[in-house]
Amino acid sequence: MPVRSLVFDFDGVIADSETLANMVLADAVTELGCETTFRDAVNRYMGKRWPEVVTLIESDIGQALPDDFSATVKAATLRRFRTELQEVQGARAFIQEFSWIPQCIASSSSLDRLQLCLDVLGLSSQFRDNVFSADMVERGKPHPDIFLLAAARMGFPPRDCIVIEDSLSGVRAGLAAGMTVVGLCAGSHLNPGHAQRLKEVGANYVAANWAEVKTLMLHLAGQIQKP
Repeated sequence: MPVRSLVFDFDGVIADSETLANMVLADAVTELGCETTFRDAVNRYMGKRWPEVVTLIESDIGQALPDDFSATVKAATLRRFRTELQEVQGARAFIQEFSWIPQCIASSSSLDRLQLCLDVLGLSSQFRDNVFSADMVERGKPHPDIFLLAAARMGFPPRDCIVIEDSLSGVRAGLAAGMTVVGLCAGSHLNPGHAQRLKEVGANYVAANWAEVKTLMLHLAGQIQKP
């Protein structure tokens, strides 16, 4: 198959950020009187756009959130990222090894959060303007909008793109966009059995780590060589 572009989800794929973000969120919701563990936050809110998360939290607590809730959570999350954020092990090496294939990020996170995280990880120059946020489209994952936008901006048909995702909604979105989807199970936030869940929602391939993604890439592209 032709592999003309690599499309990366970000949180839990490149940045091992989901653990930090969901710890902050769990604490914030608990402070509102709704006891929420880190694992609760992962299962309930992960992979969704922030307005969707806000709606779910308001449903969970049975009332509107304080006016400053979003800003407070965002500020606390970014503070943790500045001092504690790490890459998903192997992500940087993979990105650099395949840097000759056009690459982009298509994420549910806000653009400013993505840019901060890329700066912290030292990857801003790798992606430059090829960073696409779900804020840029009408519908978030599991709808295909963000991936279709990414393909259009990169100038390739979706069928020639490989998307690497860790969430169920992201896998569904990639498939709906017509891309080949690799489900990655390398983030520290994932529950046991996540690989099977990715398979059940239709991921074309599942990898436990970035080394397996590399092997898969070489297989899919027929031992592709640098031009």
